[in-house]
Amino acid sequence: MFKNVGGRTKNLVSSIVIGLCIFGTTAPAVSETQETIIKVAFEGIFPPFNYLDSNNKLQGFDVEIAEALCSVAKLKCEFVVQDWDGMIPNLLEDKYDTIISSMSMSAERKEKVKFTDPYYDSPSVFIVQKSSSLKRMQPSDLAGKKLGVTLSTSQASYADDHYSSVERIVYSSSPDLYKALEAEEVDVILEDKLAVYDWLTNTKAGSCCEFRGEDVKDPDYFGEGAGIAVRPDDADLLLRLNQALGTIQADGTYDRINAKYFPFSIR
Repeated sequence: MFKNVGGRTKNLVSSIVIGLCIFGTTAPAVSETQETIIKVAFEGIFPPFNYLDSNNKLQGFDVEIAEALCSVAKLKCEFVVQDWDGMIPNLLEDKYDTIISSMSMSAERKEKVKFTDPYYDSPSVFIVQKSSSLKRMQPSDLAGKKLGVTLSTSQASYADDHYSSVERIVYSSSPDLYKALEAEEVDVILEDKLAVYDWLTNTKAGSCCEFRGEDVKDPDYFGEGAGIAVRPDDADLLLRLNQALGTIQADGTYDRINAKYFPFSIR
């Protein structure tokens, strides 16, 4: 069963309660007079999926999907911000109940948590300066180059295993990764395609750069899309989230949120 969790510890350095979703009062195996409360974690620095606006309020695709799921599943949801490196460890330590933060369902993560059905899919891509002479992105092509990745991501794991002969620079967040490419601290970065799309197309800084080479798809590292993570023993919450996901996909809610952030379907 999922639990109501309260309090914070020093391990949850960046966790802050941001707001509440839609209120509900009923749930499977719960008394009609008992309110079901869960905490939902987001990284908060991964636009356009989840980020903090100028008022320190969570915004983005993941956040709106979470709000819709909480409404349909009749859950009272508290949103918290959590640094990416501690996402799964703090879920398993009951600091919150679910992660709705563009987490790819890799084989390694599936050994630790349970995932819902995928709620979107995106390949990984290489991005370079438009002036770069790089055409192909095989390890031999990157000899003498610097490859940037973000800490504790599927892209970092993939680079460690497949580009071990290439110098790899690890950054603590995606924004730091993008700044490094813009500043030419690295020659190429490996990132989620949808995540970097906003930076490339909607920011002045991103105009420096472009996709290069083939999309990277490997289920062992990137899974079969992004899923919502819960603790392995939270079967009730997993079921309710899956049912709610099916509902918002069938009634048009998902497509309306999708269209707000992307000019193409990401399902």
